Amino acid sequence: MTETVPAVTARYAGSRVPRIEDSRLLTGHGTFVDDVQRPGMLHACFVRSPFARATINGIDPSEALALPGVHAVFTAEDLNPEVKEAWHAVAGKDIPDTPRPPLAEGEVKFVGDPVALVVADSRYLAEDAVDLVDVDYTPLPAVADFRKAIGGAEAGVPVVHEAYPDNVAGGMGGAPPDEEVFANAAHVVEEHIYQQMYVPVPMETRGMVVEWTAATGELTVWASSQTPHELRAFAARLLGIPAQGVRVIVRDTGGAFGQKVVPMREDMCLLLAARRVPAALKWIEDRRENLMSAGQSRHVDGTVRMAFDEDGKILAADIDFVQDVGSYPTPYPVLTTAAIGMFFPGPYRVPKASFNYKTVFSNTPGLHAYRGPWQYETLTREMLLDSAARKIGMDPVELRRINILRGDEMPFFNPNGMPYDNCAPADTFEQAVKILDHEGFRKEQADALEQGRYLGLGFSAYIEPTGAATGHLATEGATMRMEPTGKINVYVNGGSAGNSIETTVVQLTADALGANFDDVSTIQGDTAVTPYGAGTQGSRSGPMTAGAVHEAGTMLRTQIVAIAASMLSVEDTEVELADSRARVRTDPAKSVSFADIAYRSYYEPAQLGGISPTLEATARFNSQAMIHWANATHVCTCEVDVETGHVTLTRYIVSEDVGPMINPNVVEGQVAGGTAQGIGGALLEHLAYDDAGNPVASTFVDYLLPTATEVPPIEFGHVEIPGTGVGGYKGAGEGGAIGSPPAVINAVNDALAPLGVSVTQLPATPAAIVALIEGKDH
Repeated sequence: MTETVPAVTARYAGSRVPRIEDSRLLTGHGTFVDDVQRPGMLHACFVRSPFARATINGIDPSEALALPGVHAVFTAEDLNPEVKEAWHAVAGKDIPDTPRPPLAEGEVKFVGDPVALVVADSRYLAEDAVDLVDVDYTPLPAVADFRKAIGGAEAGVPVVHEAYPDNVAGGMGGAPPDEEVFANAAHVVEEHIYQQMYVPVPMETRGMVVEWTAATGELTVWASSQTPHELRAFAARLLGIPAQGVRVIVRDTGGAFGQKVVPMREDMCLLLAARRVPAALKWIEDRRENLMSAGQSRHVDGTVRMAFDEDGKILAADIDFVQDVGSYPTPYPVLTTAAIGMFFPGPYRVPKASFNYKTVFSNTPGLHAYRGPWQYETLTREMLLDSAARKIGMDPVELRRINILRGDEMPFFNPNGMPYDNCAPADTFEQAVKILDHEGFRKEQADALEQGRYLGLGFSAYIEPTGAATGHLATEGATMRMEPTGKINVYVNGGSAGNSIETTVVQLTADALGANFDDVSTIQGDTAVTPYGAGTQGSRSGPMTAGAVHEAGTMLRTQIVAIAASMLSVEDTEVELADSRARVRTDPAKSVSFADIAYRSYYEPAQLGGISPTLEATARFNSQAMIHWANATHVCTCEVDVETGHVTLTRYIVSEDVGPMINPNVVEGQVAGGTAQGIGGALLEHLAYDDAGNPVASTFVDYLLPTATEVPPIEFGHVEIPGTGVGGYKGAGEGGAIGSPPAVINAVNDALAPLGVSVTQLPATPAAIVALIEGKDH
């Protein structure tokens, strides 16, 4: 029935409830893939190519197979023909995808390319056996620099895939640039900006345990994954078996950040091999493998320009770029890269915009998703705005203030057709400026310069699509059940991957049913019991899970109220739910507990007088909000030692609008984590390759990560403009990693401005900064 009076009042949403999972994880009681043990379990290890490109003339596994405890050595000839279908839902089955064989076939494409799979009694034995597999290679010329790969054979460079003779996976162009506007503008600013390759480096590397039960034709998979249901569907498609015969279990996931959204080639190998071994098969990636083979991120090179009138108003913006997609991008990279061009106008009043791009193969690992895969648009736009401010003779704050969009301008369509609404980028911007004390900093900066110290200030503003409701991402499921004890279980598809959906879903469920927080538990990550959902990706978990919980909660609440009304001899409209009790609104002393209601439903259904005893509801939320637009402004201050090039970050401020916050602790944790990753990408991290395609940063000795020493305390500001979805919630997962790199680089460049140099090739390492300064001197 339709309720004329709400049956519950929100109690937990919006509060800083401590994370449920913390005690388990901090005391070492989490369950990660490597914690999974199965009877007689075998272990897998990959033989990987030492060459960036080479012909495979033959593979001799005899010496490895002679080692006691080695069960099998699988090659492409064994596994690849078993593939039935290998498409990912994020792209769809009808997209003409790029090649992706499980094992290298005929030719290896990068250092670390999986060539064979060894199965043994232990990981130690498997690793020993890997060294005994004799692979006969003929090394071939490789192209590791994607900027030199375009043109392929015609340009005299190696071809990565024969089906793409020019090494171009694809591309797209929007409207052509309005060159007349650029020719007649009062100010035109152009920069060539290169963003290096860097990667998510989750604390837990990739891993999987696969167990095939031949007697029943069932496959059980324990995985470190962001998308349990998509992994289940992919496994069924890959093997050509019914989906109901596949069960995926995801317990704790030690970080993912996009790297674990879709199954990759090694996952395909494990799934294929599991049916050919006598017991469960485990593979845990080591750190060197992760850095060499799990994929690459960012790595874009482009030219950006903007035209301004005499007052500093933006007239036009143009971006022309090339993105490295490596050898085996996962998933199809061409359409997702379009987001860089589409979002380039950002949170600004841009009348005209144009973009053009190419995605290019190289003999390096394949491109994969990483927190805000389109982040290059924000990096380049925000760097360009600071460059423009310096050239126009205006403070970057004033230039942004002139152009940034206000709430009273919504809805607003950017010139590429992106429909901004329910946001006010000017609000987060002004809040960040206020927290900073802009005038105070500028005075401090001037005083420091007189003393020979170089301080800098960098801003970065962006607008981000979260919870985009397209394709399979448009729905999310939830099941709620009141157990015979009166306690509540809520089932959702995602696992514990660091985004704390484990806590926020309990908050939302408790509010939806009027239950006490401690009376609600969640079951996640097991496809056998959880309803279908698209998982953790695209900053969607908050708004989509909230919608699913709301719909399932509404259905279950109606049943609880109906049973309670029968027990209390009142109309449904007179019942309200709170504190895990149902009570009469006008006489709160007249009440029954959830335990009483559950007892009546499960054990005394005959006394319900024909009312359904069902205390379970499943809903699949279908979002009608195409995009929830979040936005933020990042502010960074720093000091640069111009003798050593060392950068010290002194303050970091984030003002963000993700709508009402389900749990501010969780939101701030997400922002802080992403910000730290972006700081690493701006100053330290570089998955570098030499000209021959050899990785030169395959351990943490060479691949440098930010620590607490490099990341200053983050100061938070919040603007809460509700979106159009349930609760007004927007996504929060990717923003920190989007906004932080340009804020840091802009701060560095602001500090270096008195010396007349600026960083446009990332990362801004001490050596790079010193080279810029010394180059200017000469």
